[in-house]
Amino acid sequence: MPRRSTQREPSPSTGYQTVTEEDPDAWPLLVAFDLDYTLWDLWIDTHITPPLKRRGDEQNHLVDRRGQSLEFYKEVPGILAELKRRRIHIAACSRTSASELAREALGLLLVPDEEGGVTRAVTYFNTMEIYPGSKLRHFREVHRKTGIPYEQMLFFDDEHRNFEVESLGVTMQLVPSSGTDRRLWQEGLARWRKRRGLKVVSAE
Repeated sequence: MPRRSTQREPSPSTGYQTVTEEDPDAWPLLVAFDLDYTLWDLWIDTHITPPLKRRGDEQNHLVDRRGQSLEFYKEVPGILAELKRRRIHIAACSRTSASELAREALGLLLVPDEEGGVTRAVTYFNTMEIYPGSKLRHFREVHRKTGIPYEQMLFFDDEHRNFEVESLGVTMQLVPSSGTDRRLWQEGLARWRKRRGLKVVSAE
């Protein structure tokens, strides 16, 4: 699964390892996302009343029994498609108490795929750790199941307390109230690269 090129020595003048944008070393092996207020704009355990339904083949939109909408933030499907195209392992790490409902939502949501068609959102996630408790547990389980080093993981989450995962070596990017978008994705990626001592340069 890991697709890494030969390790380079850091530049003696900067202490950074230089890589190009398309170098596999420039990307984490795993990107993980919280769900509530990270991929969608609600708490699924308090804002959603089952059952969830999708209207026909409508993309990125579900409704619950009371008519409450559930959908990904606008740019999330494109980010997931990019990660899959780059063969990056995608994980969901959520502490919600409504784990089955969250899994159901991911199974029902239809989003564009990387080939111009549509797919269920759940197909993007290689690993799902969705249950109450410390995110330390979530990431220990991800590590146990995948064998991917913590230092090769980038995590997006809206709760400051979850920075505790950085004690394992995971890089966390805090998600603002506007949710996850491409700008935030780039900020998180830059933070991961900086912590790894990587400097991206233009290909010659």
